[in-house]
Amino acid sequence: MKKLCLKVTAVEQLSPLVKRFRFEDPTGASLPVFSGGAHLTVEMPEGDTIRRNSYSLISDPYDGSGYEIAVRREDKGRGGSLYMHTKVSEGDDITVSLPSNLFQLDLRARKHVLIGGGIGITPFLSQLRQLDMEQKPYELHYAARSREEAAGIKLLPQAAHIHVHISEEGARMDLGAILDGQPLGTHVYTCGPDGLITAVADQTARLGWPKAAVHSEAFTAPPPGEPFDVVVKSSGKTVHVKADQSLLEALEAAKVEIDYSCRGGACGRCHTKVTACDGRILHNDHWLSDDERAAQQDIMPCMSRFKGTRLELDL
Repeated sequence: MKKLCLKVTAVEQLSPLVKRFRFEDPTGASLPVFSGGAHLTVEMPEGDTIRRNSYSLISDPYDGSGYEIAVRREDKGRGGSLYMHTKVSEGDDITVSLPSNLFQLDLRARKHVLIGGGIGITPFLSQLRQLDMEQKPYELHYAARSREEAAGIKLLPQAAHIHVHISEEGARMDLGAILDGQPLGTHVYTCGPDGLITAVADQTARLGWPKAAVHSEAFTAPPPGEPFDVVVKSSGKTVHVKADQSLLEALEAAKVEIDYSCRGGACGRCHTKVTACDGRILHNDHWLSDDERAAQQDIMPCMSRFKGTRLELDL
């Protein structure tokens, strides 16, 4: 995967838990433009480990002068967000991937309804710029528990078609009212907690929306767990996966060639066949079907773990 070596040119505290970071080419060169909803992967080296986390781009997709992301600090996470909040400062060098998009707008839609919860507002910040530029009709709904937590408010323009729902102020989001009566050909996009994504999917199903018009994105970090070993079939090499390390990270550290993109179990790029499984795969992805999970013959190394005596991968 091609990488970019950039300079951190701005860091801004948007809320007690969210920081905005801006990256630019150190020579002033223009960066590749991207489409609304794209993300990039940030490398975070700590000792012998390089952690890689994916973040939605929140900047103007047509502006090649820099990339911007917003990162929520997760004190009980595996350390990626804490690294960004405590170890990344203006002037630092940082390595990122080229932008990739798993959450593109379907520009054939008659109208776009964007629904974000909490930090899930981030992919929509670039999408609404694209929609404005292309003069496409849309409305955006942003839900948060409190204004203090609603970091996205500072990044959203003031417009009649942009609606902020703050639960603490009694302005809870009413999905039925939002989705019922939308014109035929409308597409809805959801990003945020699993509960919000499920609620939108359920509501659109009740209203008879076609599945092709319902889109969602859920970036989740791989959960920690018990250490385990995995065998690489092609070489016979045994790779140890630490408690706070994903299987994908362990394979990368062992120089095992494996593809990836989102690193959050949604894109399918790291989908790997299992050639031996004496135990149980702990699936945490959004890609495999229920039947594939039950068969225990496929794994998403970016998110899933293992408990047992032997796991062998077709790598």
